[in-house]
Amino acid sequence: MATTDAQVEQVRALVASIPAGRVATYGDIAMAAGLSTPRTVGWIMRTDAADLPWHRVIGAGGKPAAHLAHRQLRLLVEEGVPVRDGRVDLPAARFRFPDTPAR
Repeated sequence: MATTDAQVEQVRALVASIPAGRVATYGDIAMAAGLSTPRTVGWIMRTDAADLPWHRVIGAGGKPAAHLAHRQLRLLVEEGVPVRDGRVDLPAARFRFPDTPAR
C-alpha cells in the first residue's frame, strides 16, 4: 500500500511536535499516525525530514541511527536528553503523543 501525502504530513507534524529534550521512537510515531509499520516512518524520515528535528527520532532500543550516531547523540545531549552507553534513556526521555496509549 502506497504512503499517502496525508500520511507523510501527519508524520512530519508529529516529528515537529516532539519538544526539545524529549525523543520518540519510529514505532511511537507510527502508532500515533495510524500507520501499520515503523518502517514507513523511517522511509519518510529518510526522504522528507531535513527541516524537522530528525535527531529526536530513535530506534525502539534507544539507539540512534548507526551512520548518524555521533551527531545525533551530540544534539540530544545538548538538549538535555539522558544518554548512557550510547543509548537514550527511553523511560526518562520518551515523549508521549496525546491520545496514544502508554508503552
